[in-house]
Amino acid sequence: MSDPAPTRRERGHAPESRDKRGLFERLIEFVSPGPDSKDELIRTLADAENRELIEPESRLMLEGVLRMADLTAGDVMVPATRMDLLSIDSPVEDILATVIDTAHSRFPVHEGGRENIIGILLAKDLLKLHRAPELNLRTLLRPAVFVPESKRLNELLRDFRSNRNHLAVVIDEFGNTAGLITIEDVLEEIVGEIEDEFDEQEQENGIYTLADGSHRVAGDVAIDAVNTAFGTQLPEDGFDTIGGLVAQEHGRVPRRGETVAVGGLAFTVMITRGGAVRWFRVARAPDAPSVEGGDVD
Repeated sequence: MSDPAPTRRERGHAPESRDKRGLFERLIEFVSPGPDSKDELIRTLADAENRELIEPESRLMLEGVLRMADLTAGDVMVPATRMDLLSIDSPVEDILATVIDTAHSRFPVHEGGRENIIGILLAKDLLKLHRAPELNLRTLLRPAVFVPESKRLNELLRDFRSNRNHLAVVIDEFGNTAGLITIEDVLEEIVGEIEDEFDEQEQENGIYTLADGSHRVAGDVAIDAVNTAFGTQLPEDGFDTIGGLVAQEHGRVPRRGETVAVGGLAFTVMITRGGAVRWFRVARAPDAPSVEGGDVD
């Protein structure tokens, strides 16, 4: 007696189920297609936040990751003209003074011209000179890492992590020093400003007096507050904040390290965040007359 013919279920259960699942998935994609561009994905994240599916901080970080892929080292670097360098030929006392004044943890070191960067000095390594004054400063230098301006930030972050470097010197297409970039600069494009002791205490009007006589001014400080503090007459029509006024005068939002002169004041960008200036260093512009009556605490 021959075996009974296989039933329809036995013959085609698995392939039919796979076909059904594939058709269902295609139907879902047709009815509710996923984002097909980065801008659309960002709008989807904003919608997810509005529906309380993700927290605002999470959305900002995800957007930062997406936008970081389009940024290069040249977009966020500190320009060469604003780099704090150390000369290998400087006395140790002068080097210590620079380290204390700038409060950086890493410094490019040059020999001869500023273009000839021979290594990176970690501020903490200077402590070794106190224990062994006979040490040569050259022995404390770490190798310098050079990256092109076109280096994408996501690739640079991967290199920072794998090579355990926290600072890179940026070079232009001709091999000249264009600036420098740190791992903190890259991470701030994702998580926003990384605050430290520099930002622990907030002053009510967002204006601080620094040790060298200049001032630290928040980008969202009202223009009338700046006029009151510095005794200036910056225009208050059209903009509420000093950051908006400086961007208007400059033609765009200035990058970190750039200086814009407005109304007798020199505004140097210290920190940017989310496409806006977070902190300026403000000083009297060269040859600008000193105005009595300013009240800066």
